[in-house]
Parts: sequence; structure tokens; C-alpha cells
Amino acid sequence: MTFDPERLGRSRSDLAEALRSLRRRAGRTQTWLARRCAMSQTKVSNIESGKLTPTVVDVELIVGALDISAPEASELLRLVRTANTEWQDDWSSRRRGLDKKQDELARLEAASTEFRYFLLSAITGLLATPEYVRASLADLPGDQSKTIAKKLERQSTLYDPAKSFTFLLTEQAARWPFVPPLAMATQLDRLASLSRIPTVRIGIVPMRGHIPLMPLNTFTLYDRRLATVETDTGVLVLRDYRDVSAYRQAFDRFVAHAVFGDDCRALLAEWSEAFTRQRQ
Repeated sequence: MTFDPERLGRSRSDLAEALRSLRRRAGRTQTWLARRCAMSQTKVSNIESGKLTPTVVDVELIVGALDISAPEASELLRLVRTANTEWQDDWSSRRRGLDKKQDELARLEAASTEFRYFLLSAITGLLATPEYVRASLADLPGDQSKTIAKKLERQSTLYDPAKSFTFLLTEQAARWPFVPPLAMATQLDRLASLSRIPTVRIGIVPMRGHIPLMPLNTFTLYDRRLATVETDTGVLVLRDYRDVSAYRQAFDRFVAHAVFGDDCRALLAEWSEAFTRQRQ
């Protein structure tokens, strides 16, 4: 399916209107539909008013209950998939202020318990040293001190015993010389240290042997309900369970080629030493 970013927001209202019209055409009340779909009447009302974006499963249940024709059902499922996809472009985020983006991420992290990060080309802010974080924002105009502070503040979530984190880095992500050699050595040492936190699992996919997979994007999984996929100009937010499941499966395939624990820390120590020698 091809997504038009300009359509993503409008599809929610289109879907709500379509579901409301089809229920009325069938001569059914919200209470009847809620009972047939094992939902609350409040949920049906919120879906039809556009206050709540339904899942694909929700729409499949409604389609079955109302005995909707195949062409109309196909259109509804197209709408719900688009409605469960959000495009967050970098320019809009910068206009609002990147510190606001950090607040959004903090709320998302607070509401989630299981996190999976696939890091293709760089180290994520949750694992980054202050120097690495500053470097990641160095090309942006204006004072970014508030954003830097909030990025570092978010790292406290790693110590929440109710949460679990798996970070999977390609060798390129870990070794890319994004900051000067001594700072890179410090960053790699930090990864090794964080890997000892009970709630944190850090793995490296080393460039050796045979890896019959080709990573395309950095992505993050929040529980089983949401995936974010990073591009050069923004982030796709996916809520369709098929999309989230596909990324979970991709993550597991890369895990099979990764090293963890002492083997991971040995690689990080080797690369840290190499950066330290560059400094001498």
C-alpha cells in the first residue's frame, strides 16, 4: 500500500464517518453493535466520532457484525490501515521544538513496558553519552540545551525494574566515528556498562560470517502495539498489528546473528581500545 502523508490524518475522520453510516444503514444501534463485537458502547461511540482510532481487529469485528459487502469491507480495511499510520516529519518537529518531541517520547516510554530498538547507523539517545547527544543536535540552529537535558533525563527509564529493553546495534552503528576518538571510546565503554543493568540487554550484529539479511531502517518497537520507523526526513508511526508483527519478526531474525553479554562487551572493549589508540 502507498501512503500519502497528506491523507493520513484525514483517513481517521473518513473511517469514523464510514463506520457510522454503515451502522445506521443497517438499522442497528451502537448498543447492539457493541454487544455483537464484545465492545463497550462508549468505545463504539468514540470510534464513530473519531475520538478513538480503531484497530484492524476492531474493524474486522464490525464488518462481520454488520454483514458488510466485500467491496465496502475492503475499503474500510484500507482506511483503518492508513488511519493507524502516522507520519511525523522533521520540519514540523523542529517548528514545534525538539524538546516537545522529547516530552512525547517520555510519555510513550512511561506507557510501555517492553522495548526493542534496532539501531542501523547510530547509537540511540537512551544509550548515548552527553557528548554524543550534543553532537547529534549540533547541526540544528538555536539553543538546544533544553532538548539535550530532556534526552539525558529520559535515560532514567532504563533503571525502571518494571520495564525491559533490548537494544540491537549493527557494528556500523556502534563503530561509526560520530564524535572524536576519545569520545567514541567513552561511548563504547558506556554501552558495555549499561549492558550490565538487569533491565537492559544490548547486542551487536558484527560484520562477519554470513548474514542473509539486509537492514533498511532504524526502528523501535513498543510492546506489541506500536512500531516507529526512522527515515532521513521523519518517522513513520505504525499501529496496524500486521506492521508491528512484521517488525517484531525482523527484529528476531537479526537477534539470531547478534552477540550479547560477555561476547558483546569483549567486542566493545576491543573497539574502544582501537579508538583510544587513535587518540594517542
